[in-house]
Amino acid sequence: MIDRSIANQPATARPYVWLSTIIIGYIGVYLCRKNLSVAIPMLQQEFGVSKADLGTVVSASTIAYAAGKFVFGPLIDRIGGRACLFASMFLVAVWGVCGAFAGSLASLTLFYSANRLAGSMAWGSMVKLVPDWFGTKTLPLAMACLSLSFVFGGVCATLFAGQVAAWTSNQWRMVMGVPSAVVIVLLLLNWIILPRHVTAETGLANGTSSGFRAGQILALLRIRQFWVVCALSFTLTLLRETFNTWTVDFFKTEGGAAMSLQVAAFLSTPFDAFGAVGIVLLGYVFGRISKPARRHLLCGILVALSFLIFSLPHLIHFNLWAVTLAIGGVGFLAYGPYSLLAGIFAVEIRGKEQVATVAGLVDGTGYVASILAGRQFGKIVDSGGYALGFKCLAGLALASAFICLFLYRDSESKTSSN
Repeated sequence: MIDRSIANQPATARPYVWLSTIIIGYIGVYLCRKNLSVAIPMLQQEFGVSKADLGTVVSASTIAYAAGKFVFGPLIDRIGGRACLFASMFLVAVWGVCGAFAGSLASLTLFYSANRLAGSMAWGSMVKLVPDWFGTKTLPLAMACLSLSFVFGGVCATLFAGQVAAWTSNQWRMVMGVPSAVVIVLLLLNWIILPRHVTAETGLANGTSSGFRAGQILALLRIRQFWVVCALSFTLTLLRETFNTWTVDFFKTEGGAAMSLQVAAFLSTPFDAFGAVGIVLLGYVFGRISKPARRHLLCGILVALSFLIFSLPHLIHFNLWAVTLAIGGVGFLAYGPYSLLAGIFAVEIRGKEQVATVAGLVDGTGYVASILAGRQFGKIVDSGGYALGFKCLAGLALASAFICLFLYRDSESKTSSN
């Protein structure tokens, strides 16, 4: 019989190879997702529509993404992470190609929404796999590293789409379609490297069925921390998705005719790049402090985030590089708290047996909120410019800081600090 204490502390480097492989795979999913933000100015010119109309594409696709989070979580817990990850990557590539051949804004909305629906399965699949590869002491850092997948995905997708735009003289069809070829290559890489079954040598599970039962969701709904994390997911996902969608257009709009699309895409990348640093730093610190300290730290981070977002409209008229650095600061402060929600908190709330379900519900709640990042935020910008839009986002960050104060019960906090 395998000693479970040893099984939970794998000594080989293989888990880190597997972790790196799925991170690269998820970056591929992002190549077919965030390319839309680079294509927005081209689509506006191609179809002669407003920012609010283009926001409809974002909102409709986010509805599909949120629905997938709710549906696929229990399915992943039952079927397993490996198969679901492969299915997600394949379908993302297929719908990405379809989107490149869309003949109207309506058909693009349909194909891009199908793309997002397929992509919604990927995160839960990875979260299902990782707890079986790492022990208790290494899991928080592993989850933080996993969160780097969507950060690096954002950076790589924006830079790659911007480069494709430059190569093709701003052909939006190429921007939307070329990433699908990369996803297929990464799918094959994951197929070759990821483990298929448990081995006695490592004692690692393969992320297969955990015997999920629907009644477990009712027990989950009685946990206070679950609702607090869902509330934070609502506010912080809306904040993150708004910046992901509109930052390139913010630089292009405020920079004027002299600002090229490629430069605007480049200037938006500090949001994700600095966010990666914030994720790793907070992930490292979070497991080493008490629960009261966690609450206060998260609250302080989000208050600082609120003030920084509020200052953005003023900085753009002062110095372009100052606002670029501030965008990086927003990513640094926002991504750390966000990465905890469907990562380590999902494991903490109900354990690895239901981690995909919890992560799906938490993520799904956030993406229901992020529907507002599309048409509704576009309307705000159309009516009051980005100055009004950033004031609204600053208020959202402040509300998140208040919610953090309820993350743990007082009895839990006292126990943790003793």
